[in-house]
Amino acid sequence: MIPAVPPTDAVVGEYVYETPTGVHGWPLRVPVSTYRVQLQPGFGFTALADIVPYLDALGATECYCSPYFKARPGSTHGYDIGDHNALNPELGNQEEFDALVARLAAHGMGHLLDFVPNHMGIDPRTNPWWRDVLENGPSSEFAAYFDIDWEPIKAELRNKVLLPILIRQYGEALESGEIRLSYVAGALVVNCQDRELPTNAREAAVVFRHDVDILVARESDDPDVQEFLSIVTQLQNLPVYTDRRPERADDRRRETTIARGRLVRLTQRSSRVRTHIEQAIQAFNGRPGAPESFDRLHEFLERQPYRLTYWRTSAHEINYRRFFDVDDLAGVRMELPEVFDATHQLLSRLIARRAVTGVRIDHPDGLFAPAAYFERLQTLAARSLGLSETRFQKDGRRWSPLHVVVEKILSPGQHLPRGWPVHGTTGYTFMNTVNGLFVSVDAARAFQEFAARVTGRSESFADVVYSSKKLIMETALASELNVLAHALNRISEQHRRSRDFTLNSLRSVLIAFIASLSVYRTYVDEDIATPDDRNTIGDAVAQARRRNPALESSTFDFLLDVLLPRRPEESNGHTDAAERRSGYPPLAEVNYRDRIRFAMQLQQYTGPVHAKGVEDTAFYRYNVLLSLNEVGGNPGRFGNSAAVFHRENLLRLHSWPLELLATSTHDSKLGEDVRARINVLSELADEWRRGVRRWMRLNASNRTQLGSEWAPDRNDEYRFYQALVGIWPADRWRAGTARLEPALVERLQAYMLKAAKEAKVHTSWIQDNQQYDAALVGFVERTLSGPSAARFLDWFAPLANSVAHVGMVNSLAQLLLKVASPGVPDFYQGAEFWDLNLVDPDNRRPVDYLHRVACLQELDPLLDHRSASEDGSRVTAVKRMLESWEDGRIKLLLTATLLRLRRAVPDLFLSGEYLPLEAEVDVPAGVVAFARRAGDRVAIVIAPRLVAKLVSSKGLPVGPSVWRTSRVRVPSDLAAAQYRNVITDEITSVVHSAGESWILLGEAFATAPLALLVRED
Repeated sequence: MIPAVPPTDAVVGEYVYETPTGVHGWPLRVPVSTYRVQLQPGFGFTALADIVPYLDALGATECYCSPYFKARPGSTHGYDIGDHNALNPELGNQEEFDALVARLAAHGMGHLLDFVPNHMGIDPRTNPWWRDVLENGPSSEFAAYFDIDWEPIKAELRNKVLLPILIRQYGEALESGEIRLSYVAGALVVNCQDRELPTNAREAAVVFRHDVDILVARESDDPDVQEFLSIVTQLQNLPVYTDRRPERADDRRRETTIARGRLVRLTQRSSRVRTHIEQAIQAFNGRPGAPESFDRLHEFLERQPYRLTYWRTSAHEINYRRFFDVDDLAGVRMELPEVFDATHQLLSRLIARRAVTGVRIDHPDGLFAPAAYFERLQTLAARSLGLSETRFQKDGRRWSPLHVVVEKILSPGQHLPRGWPVHGTTGYTFMNTVNGLFVSVDAARAFQEFAARVTGRSESFADVVYSSKKLIMETALASELNVLAHALNRISEQHRRSRDFTLNSLRSVLIAFIASLSVYRTYVDEDIATPDDRNTIGDAVAQARRRNPALESSTFDFLLDVLLPRRPEESNGHTDAAERRSGYPPLAEVNYRDRIRFAMQLQQYTGPVHAKGVEDTAFYRYNVLLSLNEVGGNPGRFGNSAAVFHRENLLRLHSWPLELLATSTHDSKLGEDVRARINVLSELADEWRRGVRRWMRLNASNRTQLGSEWAPDRNDEYRFYQALVGIWPADRWRAGTARLEPALVERLQAYMLKAAKEAKVHTSWIQDNQQYDAALVGFVERTLSGPSAARFLDWFAPLANSVAHVGMVNSLAQLLLKVASPGVPDFYQGAEFWDLNLVDPDNRRPVDYLHRVACLQELDPLLDHRSASEDGSRVTAVKRMLESWEDGRIKLLLTATLLRLRRAVPDLFLSGEYLPLEAEVDVPAGVVAFARRAGDRVAIVIAPRLVAKLVSSKGLPVGPSVWRTSRVRVPSDLAAAQYRNVITDEITSVVHSAGESWILLGEAFATAPLALLVRED
């Protein structure tokens, strides 16, 4: 029996820990719903504090914030953190942050923070650790904090960090004067484009000594000159940056600080010394047009702990782990206790003062050992909250006192590791499961065949993924692959049975394996390889072997043995007779630690490959039905049944009852209502086929011939029509209008350009094709606002308007299912109105909260069920809002109604029983129905699906005339009551027939096409 939810305002030290729910129990603060806000310059702490009353009135219990620790100046997302222990000054100061915290507390709201442990931004202006690494190389006290290979394959990079920041090749950039030295506060810095890089203090002496004999000859008796010479001597005697001995590194730091302090004071009082330094720097900076004048600067740069290089070199030579392929985000070694402690000081203080009551962990798949990280995080939270060890553990089980959700993207069929002390994921599994309810499974073949015919591409999604992941490994992430291949080669050399494997063959096997891996990563570590991980790795090796018959089969056996190494004590029964007779150590016993470390490092690599290969490549190449191309989804599978939805809900209630339920996020590929619309196309396959053929004919002249090819190609054009259906302005379009709003055209141009570059077929971010880019942007402009636009749009509008109308029903049904299902519903900023956003940055545009506040205040009388039900105003208002659904007020009303209900009875929705209900539908549509029960409280949820054939151009799927005798079976113990639909305040009765009890859909959907029925006592 699942226990009741503890009070959401439980006080540390007073709350008695009871039997845990789910895998890791209830946290101290139990969230009921979350509202995600994207902070950025222009919308900081004060702006967020201003809308807290609105969020409270909406019914949200937790304010869920994007990262707000100090990030790169101008950051619009906050994931490029430079200092985990300082607030981002562009979002506000400490006083403004404290005011936000006080406002949340005054409204009884919790605070979920998006925390980034995997990587940091490497702008030296905001990241003092990285700046120190650039100055001191491997002798830096922070050198171990970052995942840097100081002894890489390329010998020229030994003891250096590759900095691929130049917009042209190094020699060109140098001789054009784009790289220059300057003097700042006692130190020399390198100015390069918009960056200021530190320099090796020891080498500053080389610059300062330039023509110093002239200065001495003129001013030999000047004490300031003598002081200058002393400082130069002090600098040139600093320990070299390659000396990693702690005592020498300490000497280097101390003496550098002293020397720079002396130089600052000296240059403030001595104009002669300042002039000498300026002239020396000028001599080193060279003169454009005189290549030999840059020799000194080149030699100076070559002696730095970093190597400046053209940005394109990063794909093949980068020697620090990045976030995906983003050079400006360096991986952090969070597995080291000192790194964990250093990056969590501010977070610990915020948890201690209850300013932060929950944490979202960004990109846990990038961590070397995720499970160990989460253990440390919960221990930190327990200590910060003042919990003793005895209270932190119960009956031998570790309790997770902090609500932690992880941005773990689960592939179809994959489950979150139960050993992680977290409370679930950020909700992509739910997003795809609920979305699948509104896609017609029966349309799969028709859509796949039509897409193949019209685009000329017939590959299966699995084949597109395989080729896309291979492309990523051979281009954007080739450097990391080369490092892994060399590491695997070193392991192969340790045993006579594997020493003949060549470096190239091992690299090929790695590519084949990673491309065949069906998940982002596995979680093998020094302690365990779970059966799921063993099966996943085994399946990937088997598939890779089948796809690559030309590769030596024994190399696959070797890779499998490395990725799933047996401990020496486990290997005796697995060695063959020849090995035992030879007396040579069995293969499994050779350097177990090397193998397990390789396996864990490989796991850090497979996640970025999967993300870039699937989300950022395959999803933009496979355009059969865009609403399926969502993070964690499988576009090769069309839709799912209600049974699948119920199964996932039951699993979540049992294991992860506080997991987030998302339908839109800052990372989703399409806004939730865009997907809801595009899903409708699966029910209108014939109309869609006819429309696309006609539109392609009408817009043929808007395409551009580039040699033997046309731009856009048919695949990109096919995507365009789906995207336009998704964001179609049904509220503003009128027949005969010659063009759409310029802002919408610009949004589609940006989206199509991003889609084409992500697909990497004709153009890409790395190798742009300006002709194709221009042709694509021009096609969108001409099609939507050119001379032929009016004719096309008049043909396009009827289907788009019809789809939008049905999509509205899908959207409301999806919203109901999200709020009533087990888990914690998450709302992305602004999605309480229609979310017709495309992929980022489109979905990070400012939200008009003033309008939302005004609308909610207008609707507030309707949210008082007692007064609204007495005069019937609720029914009238819902009818009116459904008739004018385009303005979004119906979605706002439904959101507030449902969230306020959840907040009033959290035990019903967080821990209440989940009872799937059977339906008998005798019209061409479907429903999803279930009951939630907690003690005497009962709610019955009924949502329609696949209703396109029931919806006329103006009508809705409501009333007995539409649903006929369709009904939902009610269990006998829930039948002796009447129910009130909280959406409309109408009473729905349970009817009895032949010993069974039913709710008639025509009555439940009398006014609105969905129902949440609560039992009336």
